[in-house]
Amino acid sequence: MPATVLAVLNPKGGSGKSTLATNLARALQLTGRNVLVVDADPQGTARDWRQTAGDDVDLPPVFGVDRPTLEKDIPKVASAFDVVVIDGAAKAAPMSVSAVKAADVVLIPVQPSAADLWAASDLVDIVTARRSVTEGSPRAAFVVSRQIPGTRLAAGIQEGLDGYGLPVLEARTSQRVAYAEALAAGLSVIDHEPDGKAADEIRAVLAEIEPLLTA
Repeated sequence: MPATVLAVLNPKGGSGKSTLATNLARALQLTGRNVLVVDADPQGTARDWRQTAGDDVDLPPVFGVDRPTLEKDIPKVASAFDVVVIDGAAKAAPMSVSAVKAADVVLIPVQPSAADLWAASDLVDIVTARRSVTEGSPRAAFVVSRQIPGTRLAAGIQEGLDGYGLPVLEARTSQRVAYAEALAAGLSVIDHEPDGKAADEIRAVLAEIEPLLTA
């Protein structure tokens, strides 16, 4: 059975895309799945994360793709894995199109700001266009990322995202030092602080997207 392909995409840099992709990949691995991370971002954050990891942490393998050929390359290796997580590129429309074509599920992290909300428009158009010729694939959802709880922006982002016609996860990630510390150490937040709030956020996001991954 081929792997389920989860693409974490946002054309705007700083959305928390790589942080979410790497942490979800590790969380998926901890459920017993065989996971591969495809780093399609020229910055190579996921590759750096994997390289930094110590030998005592069994992170998912990561390989880089720097050309918009994901829909051709991933099926060649997908049978060896249960889930493939794509860490998509920012400001690279051809790579985003390729990732959407390869994906079964697209997760769109959006920070609670007007600029991030506007930047999501082009990606939503790509997803919508793809779904129009594939009978609804890929499944897609927004996740609010790097929010500052209690702020007006964090409270108001839901209304703006609702206008795009895609579901918005109830689970959110917040601006927490644990994410940066874990990434710098080549860990997930679940490894870094298993009982911390960041780890709980990642578990909550995974629990909410499980129906999308198994549909």
